[in-house]
Amino acid sequence: MGEQQHVKFPQEVIDEYATLGVDLPALFSAGHLGNRMGVQIVEASAERVVGTMPVEGNTQPYGLLHGGASAVLAETLGSVGSMLHGGVSKIAVGVDLNCTHHRGVRSGLVTGVATPVHRGRSTATYEIVISDEQGKRVCSARLTCLLRDINPSDSGNLPEAGRAEA
Repeated sequence: MGEQQHVKFPQEVIDEYATLGVDLPALFSAGHLGNRMGVQIVEASAERVVGTMPVEGNTQPYGLLHGGASAVLAETLGSVGSMLHGGVSKIAVGVDLNCTHHRGVRSGLVTGVATPVHRGRSTATYEIVISDEQGKRVCSARLTCLLRDINPSDSGNLPEAGRAEA
């Protein structure tokens, strides 16, 4: 689940982070929680983030995809889009997430697609649509992130994988 994945980033985004000594493809992951849940980011740009998550291992006691799992997928995808919109000088911090669950899913893979609703200087809002393998909508979500300036103390939180080789 936590293996290295190959995310499709726009080249200009990779180049922007490389100038700061950050190897964005090596750094990128769904985070510890997302990795435990099997979230895989397939495509990432400020305009569109696509990711998948298995239903197996992410169910509630009745065997259906847990609503909290859908929320994790939605927040992960929206946060990635917000981070890429904010650029290298900002950190995206989720401040509001809402999810409407439309149908239950018992097996397979769900796919989330995050697209921007608003991209400003201090906030970014993304709509996230999660669908099952038949293309039926499972969940509609909206995430708003605060875009705050990076502080010098934030650099200590950068995982080793993302630091460029010296």
